Amino acid sequence: MKRFAIPLAGAVLAASAFYAVPAVAQFAKVEDAIKYRKASFTILSNHMGRLSAMARGERPFDAAAAQNSARLVDMAGHLPWEAMVPNSASGDTRLKPEALANAAEFKQAADKMNAETAKLVTASASLDTLRTQLGATGASCKGCHDKFRKD
Repeated sequence: MKRFAIPLAGAVLAASAFYAVPAVAQFAKVEDAIKYRKASFTILSNHMGRLSAMARGERPFDAAAAQNSARLVDMAGHLPWEAMVPNSASGDTRLKPEALANAAEFKQAADKMNAETAKLVTASASLDTLRTQLGATGASCKGCHDKFRKD
């Protein structure tokens, strides 16, 4: 048994060191970070659209589908922030340079959005609570768009 403990411990240590690499190192090029960020926002937007269609009555409310979309919104809402790397506010992006220059304010807006998307998961169990939380979640998205996104 001891014979396997040392190699296993070494493997766990190596894996944890691998996952501790800073976000900047995860992208070989700034363009890769921008593509990653845009893809995560595409997923988030798609599933917010599905939830919005249910809330507006354009699509029948389905609690299981709503909760699935809400979970994906919550998950996707955490992804773009690791792709906010230096120099990634130029090129094929709608990110304003102010987002990276005002990192503390930008992080605060991201944290607010992530708090609202987490509430969306529970709220999606019923149409009434979905409608209410969808408004709050959308407002957190809009707040960031208004300040940090190019038209």
